[in-house]
This record gives sequence, C-alpha cells and structure tokens, in this order.
Amino acid sequence: MPKFLHTADWQMGRAFTRFETEDGAALVEARFEAIETLAQLANEHQCDAVLVAGDVFDAQTVSDRTIRRVFNATKGFAGPWVMLPGNHDAALAESVWTRAQRLGAVPENVHLALQPGVIDLEPRGLSILCAPLTQRHTYGDLTEPFSGYETPEDFLRVGLAHGSVQGLLPDEIDSTNPIAPDRAEASRLDYLALGDWHGTKQIDERTWYSGTPEPERFRNNEAGNALIVEVSEPGATPNVTSLPTGRYQWHQWRETLAVQSDLDQLLERLNALPESAVVDLRLEGSITLAGEETLLKALSVAEARFRSLRCERSGLQLAPTDEDIAALKADGYVGEVVESLRERQQEGAQDDAARDALAILAGLLREREQEASQ
Repeated sequence: MPKFLHTADWQMGRAFTRFETEDGAALVEARFEAIETLAQLANEHQCDAVLVAGDVFDAQTVSDRTIRRVFNATKGFAGPWVMLPGNHDAALAESVWTRAQRLGAVPENVHLALQPGVIDLEPRGLSILCAPLTQRHTYGDLTEPFSGYETPEDFLRVGLAHGSVQGLLPDEIDSTNPIAPDRAEASRLDYLALGDWHGTKQIDERTWYSGTPEPERFRNNEAGNALIVEVSEPGATPNVTSLPTGRYQWHQWRETLAVQSDLDQLLERLNALPESAVVDLRLEGSITLAGEETLLKALSVAEARFRSLRCERSGLQLAPTDEDIAALKADGYVGEVVESLRERQQEGAQDDAARDALAILAGLLREREQEASQ
C-alpha cells in the first residue's frame, strides 16, 4: 500500500526583517527545523517518498549556505524526495537549482523535477507526474499534459504541481499559473499534490494543498502542516491525514476597546496563547488611564514570554475618568494641563501628540506619587 508525505512552500531563504533581529533569526531557523521534522514524520509513518510541490526556496538568489543547509536537513529520511520548482524558484536556464547541482549539494535520493514529465519510483509503485514552473508566471495550465503521460498500469499516478486551482481560491491569486479544478479526474490521477496556497486545503477527494510546514505570515488559513497520503491501489480513494509541523503560531488581532470588559477579555486571550506565539496586535477605541497602565504591564510581560509581540496603539485614545484624574493628584498648572489634554481627547480628534503627552504626564505623576509614598 503506497504511502507518501506531501509538503510544499518551504520558502527557504526568506528574511523576516520586520521583526527584531533575534526573533527574525529564530523564525528563519524554525524553517530548517521544519524540514527535519518532515524527514522524521516520513520515517515514523514509513512513507515511500516525500513530495515537495514547489517553492522550496524563496528566491533564486538565496545564499550557497542556505542551499547546502536545505539539502542537509533532508538527510533524516533516506527514501526518495521529489522537489518541484515553483514560482519563487522556477527552473530557469540558470537558477537556484542549477547552482545547487554545481555545488554538489543535491543528495542522490533527491529527484529534481526540472523538466515536465514522469518520475517513476519503481520499487515503491509511484509515478510522479511533474509540472514544474520554468518561469515565474504562466497563463496556461501546465498540468494539462498529465492526461497524455503513460505510466505503468500497477503504479499510482500522482500529480505534482504549483499554482492556482481556478475558481476555488481567492481572486487575487487566481490569475497566474492556473490549474483546472477537475485535473485529477481528467488526467486519471490517484492524487494531485499542490503547492502555492500556504494553508492546508482540500479541493476534492484527490486534490489537496498541503500548505507550508512552518507559518510565515499572519493568515488564518491552516498553515503549519504536512499531509500523509495513503492509497491502497490505483483508483482507490486516498486516505489523507494532516499532521502539525509548525513550531510557531502566528496571530493577527484587530481589537476595539470601549469598556473595561473589552480589555479584560483581550488580556485573557493573550494569557491563553503559548510561548511559541507570534502576535501582531492593533488596538483602537478608547481606554482609561488605569486601563492603559494595566495594558502596558500586560504587554511587557507578554513581550518577554512570546516569540514576538508587536502592538500598534496609535488608534487607541486615552479617555481618563474622574477617578483617573483624582488618582493622579494633579493640582495647579499641572492639573490644568491634564484637563486640557483630556478635553482634546474627548473631542474625538486623532491627536497623537495629545494622547502621547497625556500618557507621559500620567506616568510621571504616578512615579512621583510612588516615590512620595516610599
């Protein structure tokens, strides 16, 4: 009963420059660890092969070191790997793949599908029908020739492609590198392993996107998995099992605060996240001075606990209550300044300077009060 692991969109060489240096380096390293995890899973599930449906590399210009490290990471699984060029690492006349070959970095058990055609894995009963991208964008269906490919009668016909299934994915990615939605049926495929959509997604019972094994963007699309595919015999319905592979969980939240319970619920959700979280948080609405102090303390704790936390608060207005003002014990001219800044906030104007000034002044007054009580 042939069994294989389906993965795609490794995007090796991607730089995470928008993060702090330490966090970016950790996210890069996690992608190499993901390949090692794939090799381990292939062994544990006694897979006959690992199929990589495009975008192994993020760009043609990745370093020689990255190329060598990618292939080194595959050594945990001694069975065959079939790697397909995608739109980021298309099989150009001179490409990251030809460079890898010149470096002597490609192990003997790794098959590079640089040309359209069939790779027969004879001892394993698998025929891999390959549709590599030989340029970044195409406007014809490169999987159409699958219908004419002849394969041994007792071998599984497994398609390997990278692109957009027409009519079933969001419009913004449904223009180039098209794939017919009925390709598996039309080309008599037992399974069609796809890449390009970075989340795990089933198209039909024989057609799947595996998604990237390690999330790299803020999209809630079931990223961070690999698929174990088992087909009992040619023509049988595949049994597909999704297995988690990602180390880090990416969360992007857009929250509006209006009352204290909104803040309480937000902090409760933050506390429930694991240390492996990568969080992008944008806050809008209004918050009291006491609430602001609570929020800043919670964010400070979360920044130290999570892999990464970025919080944009420019859209969050300070709305001091009478109790807030009384607690500051601001009198005289300072009290007048606090009240003036408070009024500017209440007017509803997007006055970042007033908000920041009020926050700083409130902080200074709290520090003065704490020093006086010691």
